[in-house]
Amino acid sequence: MDKIAFLFPGQGAQIVGMGREVYDTYKVARDFFDQAAAELDFDLKALVFNGPEQKLSQTEYTQPALVAVEVMLLKALAEAGIKPDVVAGLSLGEYTALVASGAIDELEAVKLVGKRGKIMASALPIGTTTMTAILGMEASELEAVCEEVGHTGVVEIANYNCPGQLVIGGEIEAVKEASELAIAKGARKVIPLNVSGAFHTSLLKGASVKLRDELEQVMFSDLEIPVVFNQTANYQNGLIVDLLETQVYSAVRFQESIELMIKDGVDTFIEVGPGKSLSGFVKKIDRKLRIYQVEDVAGIEALIEQLGGSGQ
Repeated sequence: MDKIAFLFPGQGAQIVGMGREVYDTYKVARDFFDQAAAELDFDLKALVFNGPEQKLSQTEYTQPALVAVEVMLLKALAEAGIKPDVVAGLSLGEYTALVASGAIDELEAVKLVGKRGKIMASALPIGTTTMTAILGMEASELEAVCEEVGHTGVVEIANYNCPGQLVIGGEIEAVKEASELAIAKGARKVIPLNVSGAFHTSLLKGASVKLRDELEQVMFSDLEIPVVFNQTANYQNGLIVDLLETQVYSAVRFQESIELMIKDGVDTFIEVGPGKSLSGFVKKIDRKLRIYQVEDVAGIEALIEQLGGSGQ
């Protein structure tokens, strides 16, 4: 094989009990998780392992919880000698990607996304905005739908995930109307997403200013491993603070990000985190790739067997 990419999922992938086996099995993961829990103002361990799901799905809790679990998995893989050549994360997962790249300390990342989650939650009160996946429609067609519905309220394409799957976000009535119009114009299916707000839309421009204040308090280091950033679908071409500030209200260009990595010789993609959404996107982009998913002990052990713990 040529190159390995780690991919980290974002909000919506969370599930009660995620990471529990890894916490119980790998001391390096458990030590980190306990340290991360001590940095937060809620009981991380109880919420992640026991729920309730409704609370875990609230932005201010989801963000530090998911990043903490992903870093646990990352540390277990590193201990096994499995390391990436390039990394990327979808939305929130970009922060774990930055941990993997050496750009930010792991505990600092958890604290930062804890603050990010609160800022975003306050900007998007529960029950006012939403996101929906649109299947079987071209981007240009969906962009036209959003423009046509614009009189109802804010609705925009938030994620360009893979061929045939886009995500719209915005104010609830506008997203509902756009979803109905998309079906009428030929979309195969619409699927409401398990998120508590319209991320990666212009509704978060105000929150980005507050987020920047927090980002400027963080010491970012030079990247040891390349990161493909969400909104540019490219390697770092600006200051990390600028990229993370604009990320919250910019569309995620996941498909283009994967295509760039393939072009640069990546043939093995490892999804590190709960669920299989990113693996599914990658398969739709190129079915010839090696794709693995790691969310528990079985996934880690299977990957070690496949890659031999060599990291390459």
